[in-house]
Amino acid sequence: MEHGELYWEAVSAICAMVSAYGTGYILFRFAKLFMQNKKGAFGIGIAYLAVMLILYFVPVEINIFATYGIGILSAFVVMCKADRRNYKQKAFIAATFFSLHWMSEYMTRIVTNAIYDIKAVSDIFYAAEGNHAVKIFIFGGVELLDVAIGFAVLGISVGYIVKAYIYKRENLSMKELFLLTVPSVTGMTGYGIMIQYQTSSGKSWMTPISGLYNGLAFLYFGVSIVTIVVVTVLFQNIKARQEEKMRNELLAMQVDSIEKHIGQVEDLYRSIRSIRHDMANHILTLERLYAGNNVEEAMDYGRDLKFALSQMAGEIKSGNPVTDVILQEAKNEAEKRNIRFRSEFYYPAGTNINAFDVSVILSNALRNAAEHIMKFPSEDEEKGKTPYISVISYHRKNAYMIEIINSFAGNLQWDEEHGLPVTSKEKADSHGYGLSNIRMVARKYSGDIAIDLHDDEFRLIIMLMME
Repeated sequence: MEHGELYWEAVSAICAMVSAYGTGYILFRFAKLFMQNKKGAFGIGIAYLAVMLILYFVPVEINIFATYGIGILSAFVVMCKADRRNYKQKAFIAATFFSLHWMSEYMTRIVTNAIYDIKAVSDIFYAAEGNHAVKIFIFGGVELLDVAIGFAVLGISVGYIVKAYIYKRENLSMKELFLLTVPSVTGMTGYGIMIQYQTSSGKSWMTPISGLYNGLAFLYFGVSIVTIVVVTVLFQNIKARQEEKMRNELLAMQVDSIEKHIGQVEDLYRSIRSIRHDMANHILTLERLYAGNNVEEAMDYGRDLKFALSQMAGEIKSGNPVTDVILQEAKNEAEKRNIRFRSEFYYPAGTNINAFDVSVILSNALRNAAEHIMKFPSEDEEKGKTPYISVISYHRKNAYMIEIINSFAGNLQWDEEHGLPVTSKEKADSHGYGLSNIRMVARKYSGDIAIDLHDDEFRLIIMLMME
């Protein structure tokens, strides 16, 4: 083999290795953000790079289309092995990347062929007949430019998709997977038709036909790539609107609940006013009983009166009638379910913290606590111990802290982006949406929430900053 041919093969091999490495890196960056196992994401890029290099250097009769297909399939298998969940989303990543890679590569090939067709470049290339250094320099420069343009188109497309794809931890349904992959399949179908046309025209399927065909092909693939990105953006916007609608519906439900609590407080005050109005009669009755030496009857009458007053006012005194009603209602409900309820909560009267906002926090947190105790019976309950809910509030300088603690056994899936348990799509008032609303209220007061799951105990800590 002549030295010139060795140089040509060396330049081709270098370009192929750079292309495989760069493509594998972009695929790794794409898939990594959708995976919980970040370390396992490295294996995706490595698997793709290894397969592509093996198929390039091992003399196996296989076309480039099948080679790329095997490469992306190996990456898909590694994705599924490293992160055993949400396989439909991984199928979306593989199909989308495969399509974007092919179309971006074909577009760049059209550009580089146009560069070769430039008269100044072709004149220099053919004038250097016998001068391998010049020809290899031109060839290597154009090929590296081809790789760079391909990386730019692929990287920008993937970047837009990653940026627009907000709900990276949510499972896809089959309908959603179909919607997201249709543009990729359509683009690759058009690509196949064009390749078939080239082959039937006697052209190499890796060499775009010159002239108007190139312009139309470039336009088609550009529109296809934009369509893939736009469909992904629209899909995520629809998902965001759906979630916002669910949150608004949940907030409306909470407002209704608070209005009910306020109504209960008003009824309580009416009852107290009624008792106060009748208090003179009660005192007169007690005086008559004692005057007639009916001590036992007087004591029974007093006990009945005391019980009636306690039933109206409730046992919990938190410093605010609305929070009193919410806590008392939660306590009554817990006792019905044999859940031990303890409250050391007080409302920070005289501060900038609104009773309505505190009621949103308490309603969401207490409902979540009760629901998840029933959903995940703790080991203590199986051993005969009573499950519990505890509500505590305290100050730390100008920080007002609320802690809701409940017994809990089981596992939670976490959304790493938001730091909350994964939202259930089946119920609009699920744990994730409730915690999301609590966080919104906390951030209104320049605070936040923290969650600690330890020793069969779920602890939700809410911090609100007081002026």
